[in-house]
Amino acid sequence: MPVDGLIMPVPQAAMPDGAVAPALLAHYRAHARRLPWRSPPGDPPPEPYRVWLSEIMLQQTTVAAVIPYYERFLARWPTVAALAAADDAALMAAWAGLGYYARARNLLACARHVAGRLGGRFPEDEAGLRALPGVGAYTAAAIAAIAFGQRAVVVDGNVERVVSRLFAVEMPLPAAKPTLRTLADRITPDVEAGDFAQAMMDLGATICTPTRPACLTCPLRAGCAAQRVGDPVRFPVRAPKKARPERSGVAWWVEWEGAVWLVTRPERGLLGGMRGVPTGDWTEQAHAAPPPLPGDWQAIAGKVRHIFTHFALDLRIARLQLADPPAPEHLVSALGDGQWWPLDQLDEAGLPTLFAHVARAVRVATGETR
Repeated sequence: MPVDGLIMPVPQAAMPDGAVAPALLAHYRAHARRLPWRSPPGDPPPEPYRVWLSEIMLQQTTVAAVIPYYERFLARWPTVAALAAADDAALMAAWAGLGYYARARNLLACARHVAGRLGGRFPEDEAGLRALPGVGAYTAAAIAAIAFGQRAVVVDGNVERVVSRLFAVEMPLPAAKPTLRTLADRITPDVEAGDFAQAMMDLGATICTPTRPACLTCPLRAGCAAQRVGDPVRFPVRAPKKARPERSGVAWWVEWEGAVWLVTRPERGLLGGMRGVPTGDWTEQAHAAPPPLPGDWQAIAGKVRHIFTHFALDLRIARLQLADPPAPEHLVSALGDGQWWPLDQLDEAGLPTLFAHVARAVRVATGETR
């Protein structure tokens, strides 16, 4: 495969491809992580609904962050039919703080598709799973392997790291992704595919970690080419990162009689469908945005900084306390469609992390403890 005009050779591990799965599965049977969406090694697979729910939540999110959300969702919506019947706002509020909110919208769309069009049964093959809302190649492969025991090549960030070290892949990411998938395919067994996929994830999460791999306890140590080279941390090789763009904006905090005006953001776009404080545009060039309402606006000291996938955002906060509320139509026209939300019940609003930080900044600045 060409990289910068060169042809990169297909790397070889220090052990035969067929020896990788037996060694790893033996280790997994003894050391598998106990997770609420998993069956113990060798047991029948968990319900597809549970696997699907966990895999959607785990997209770009750590296991530790997902576990409490998963348990709350499963207690509240124990089946795909129950989730399909969920109120949109209730689901978005339950998701608040988990981030990447398009996942929540896709979760609901997928549940309704499966419950309505598929009779409550998830497809068993990768092609059928790929056709579901919010299910990409990795998620389809994971569900097919873990829930249905099908041979599928499951490659997430942990697996990429394990494979890149096992074969000492010199090609930098992201260009190396197709090569890493090909190599993962070479070592994926025809049986116990679900356990193998989870064993690879566990290996990357607990032993073959990004900065301090525990090579002495690794079941693949004898066959690891990166270990043989003597510098496992160098892999995976990464292309230089581009600087993340910076944007700024203003959050308009409007209070009246112990309540704050919260809007529901448009379904499409960042934080779509979530409640939040009205804001101006988020622009790369800082500018003085005019207040949406006349009045004695007070600047809250400092900024709220939030890192999105593709840019970093700094929000300044301006606070206005109204003595008399404007006409509802004027309020909606100036701030956006929303509602007055009691300040002492703000924790129940399901604010995403960005706006939860805005609320916290206002509380600190005004000495509020509620």
